[in-house]
Amino acid sequence: MIKVTENQVWNAVDHYLINRLQPHNTKMKKLLQNNRDNNLPEIDVSPTQGKMLWMLAKMMGAHRILEIGTLGGYSTTWLAMALPEDGKVITLENNNNHIKVAKENFQLSGLEKKITIMEDNALTSLSELLKNNMDEFDFIFIDADKPNNPLYIDYAIKLARKGAVIVADNIVRNGDIVAENSQDEKVLGIRRFIDILSKDSRVESVGIQTVGLKGYDGFILSYVK
Repeated sequence: MIKVTENQVWNAVDHYLINRLQPHNTKMKKLLQNNRDNNLPEIDVSPTQGKMLWMLAKMMGAHRILEIGTLGGYSTTWLAMALPEDGKVITLENNNNHIKVAKENFQLSGLEKKITIMEDNALTSLSELLKNNMDEFDFIFIDADKPNNPLYIDYAIKLARKGAVIVADNIVRNGDIVAENSQDEKVLGIRRFIDILSKDSRVESVGIQTVGLKGYDGFILSYVK
């Protein structure tokens, strides 16, 4: 008898849900293929997670979205699809190859008019957004270098309107956030990030564990009061 691992079950369930609830996602598959063709790391959100982001932004009627960390623009595209005609996603990316591929993907999706890439270090771009008194954001997605999450969340809260939602990805890291002796900078950054949220009176937050095509990980969702 063949032993079925947890990962195989997780993946099978994800495929089942995608096939039943997201069968017509050919456009999104093309974006992922373009990422692979350009040797981008396969660390995008999964199709189910992408649609979850779409639904969250759609349900709250978001008009302005900020994304910290573009990669190839897969999650950016999900978010842009949730916007009305006059909506805007501002996404922050510093890697030239990622920027090139993301722009190709925005053209493929036909959503390039709704998306602006700020091509610089994310902290520099966030400082610029704050300094220029940009209109407040309705929805913010944090999915960049984890050691800087403690800095990103402070900017995110300052740039968000009251009632905004902030989502941070990859916060469980295969359970490593509870590994007492971990010296991984990503894990330590996530822990500091969670500690900040636990004490910050400007937000209410909850952590959600996830399993599936992207392994064992999770999100933190924060509501800006």
